Amino acid sequence: MQQMKMDGMNMSGIDMSEMDMGMSIAMPQTHPWGPLDLLLMFTMWAVMMVAMMVPTAGPMVLLFATFNRKRREQDRPFASTSVFLLGYLAIWIAFSVIAALAQWSLHRAALLSPMMVSTSPVLGGSLLIAAGIFQWTPLKNTCLTHCRSPLDFFSSHWREGTGGALSMGLRHGAYCVGCCWVLMALLFVAGVMNLLWIAILSAFVLVEKTIPARTNKWVGRIAGLLLIGWGAWVGLTAFR
Repeated sequence: MQQMKMDGMNMSGIDMSEMDMGMSIAMPQTHPWGPLDLLLMFTMWAVMMVAMMVPTAGPMVLLFATFNRKRREQDRPFASTSVFLLGYLAIWIAFSVIAALAQWSLHRAALLSPMMVSTSPVLGGSLLIAAGIFQWTPLKNTCLTHCRSPLDFFSSHWREGTGGALSMGLRHGAYCVGCCWVLMALLFVAGVMNLLWIAILSAFVLVEKTIPARTNKWVGRIAGLLLIGWGAWVGLTAFR
């Protein structure tokens, strides 16, 4: 009888060993991380941060390039725009190290699913509420003001030469991380590899940096209230 079942399985074209192997490849592994896993996660975060944040820094980079072009035409000292951009990206790459370490800690604590989504309603709700509250803080407003006003930023922080360009890029990157780091933590709520969620966060950051200050104030606060409400709802599911 057992042989007949096996024959029937083969006749239907299904090989259980091949199915198991295919599933193990398709599904993310939940084994403890080694150094290579941590390096891969850092690389993933770095690539993702560059892809998400460079477009939002576009107005700042373009204005810096415009200044350089005019200074070159006037035979005045100038620095490569790529140096400014390098300084900006260096800050986000440093943030990627912290994000990868945070993900490693959550993985060790079994608080992330194989798809890199929070498995704890308390954790997910707390991150959402924290992001919502942060939208109302003076720190958020200060950092966003520097990110949203390229001309004011360069007027206040201009430095000559290549070293100055790097310094300004680092400073702008620091303001940008200060403005957005809690929002980036929300990737643990909907999924680090959730492309739709990544697109939504990227679009929101871009809107925050480009719309007029008066409108931006209310957009940020309304978004904060929505995040707090969402977080409270998610957190309450832990007690059902």
